[in-house]
Amino acid sequence: MKVLKDILYKVTIESVTGSTDIDIQKIEFDSRKVESNDVFVAIRGSLSDGHDYIEKAIQLGAKAIICDKLPENIQKDVTYIQVKDTNTALAFMAANYFGDPSAKLKLVGVTGTNGKTTIASLLFQLFEKAGFKVGLLSTVKIVVDKTEYPATHTTPDSLTINHYLNEMAEAGVTHCFMEVSSHGIHQKRTEALHFVGGIFTNLSHDHLDYHPTFAEYRDVKKSFFDSLPKTAFVLSNIDDKNGSVMLQNTAAKKLTYALKSYADYRAQILESQLSGLLLKVNDNEVWVKLIGTFNAYNVLAIYGTAVELGIDSLEALRLLSDLESVSGRFQYIVSDNGITAVVDYAHTPDALENVLKTINDIRTKNEQLITVVGCGGNRDKTKRPIMAKIATDLSDKAILTSDNPRNEDPEVILDEMEQGVEGHNYKKVLRITDRKQAIKTACQLAQSKDIILIAGKGHETYQEINGVRHHFDDMETVKEILEQLNK
Repeated sequence: MKVLKDILYKVTIESVTGSTDIDIQKIEFDSRKVESNDVFVAIRGSLSDGHDYIEKAIQLGAKAIICDKLPENIQKDVTYIQVKDTNTALAFMAANYFGDPSAKLKLVGVTGTNGKTTIASLLFQLFEKAGFKVGLLSTVKIVVDKTEYPATHTTPDSLTINHYLNEMAEAGVTHCFMEVSSHGIHQKRTEALHFVGGIFTNLSHDHLDYHPTFAEYRDVKKSFFDSLPKTAFVLSNIDDKNGSVMLQNTAAKKLTYALKSYADYRAQILESQLSGLLLKVNDNEVWVKLIGTFNAYNVLAIYGTAVELGIDSLEALRLLSDLESVSGRFQYIVSDNGITAVVDYAHTPDALENVLKTINDIRTKNEQLITVVGCGGNRDKTKRPIMAKIATDLSDKAILTSDNPRNEDPEVILDEMEQGVEGHNYKKVLRITDRKQAIKTACQLAQSKDIILIAGKGHETYQEINGVRHHFDDMETVKEILEQLNK
């Protein structure tokens, strides 16, 4: 049990009805999970408003209510705390409830459109190899030292974040690397966390289903860096046109990385192959098992962060050379008859273009590049024709297919994608709604030495159709089909 007034520390309170000197069992923002002696925080979401469920929460045993608007019916045996913003209140309450765990370890946040998962996951790998106990909060999974948990969001809610940070602190974890999404920043999930560093990767077209304009999307990302203290550092990709914007108003130590510009951490690509990259990083050469220019940027961000967190620069390079690629991020296999299949999470125009340009830079042009790509339902519709245009412009053949249609008609999604296909590319496009059949067709079209890119889902092991998740794994599917065709 916790005393309510203690978990309200640093919360901006506008009014109090009742006593704050009461014992609270736990904090909930989902009324269905409320039990006796809980405090219920009413959050305004995009689909529902927690204020509509205050009465239900009280019926289930809530002893205190946190809201930004008091209900008309005030019950005298319940404490009501009116606050300016319930999302921010929840963030501080969660940190207080779990004993401010982020202050007990070194927490680094990674934000940007592309590269967050790779950078956070490989920093976890690198620090683990360096002998530290490490934590990870990512799109792919949550890790507390050696224990893994499934992830449901890129940036979880405040209670989940602080719950796992507390587990990390109790397990003796010294460093945690965390993906920070624009949704997470906007919904105040990262408020009240103590970051020792922040990394900016890049900014391109994404999440315009959530953010009304690209400017707001950029400014939400920027607000993360604006909030960092002077004791922290910011490491920003200065080659990105928004890299300098992220540094404008931060009090943190400003650091940069780049391939094309002068920067604190810079690199030159000496060799680029399907097996990896030879880089010259700050005057030292290193071979890494990662592929493509976009991964050269990721390597620089990882290297710079490792050095800023106290790892010797030469030791950081040695550790970099031993890192393995992240699940669903340019993962590839080569079949017995010489067909290369690449699975990548690229689900934004910029990410898809980066992956396709990387493959085109590496290949000899004596082979076909066949791309299988779709766009998710209930997400940013404006990127659909752009994704199809990129796929058809940069591939020899493109198969437009279903991704996670969610609650949308997949045929409508494909109609919108096809609008981006230019006339001279019509002959190289196939439309196959069933994703497994699309992958199978790509494998049947491919000959020895050809390359198949399956983009959009990466590490995901499901396909969501009409709100139901069905098992589907791109890598598992393409392996199985190539094996069958080779028999």
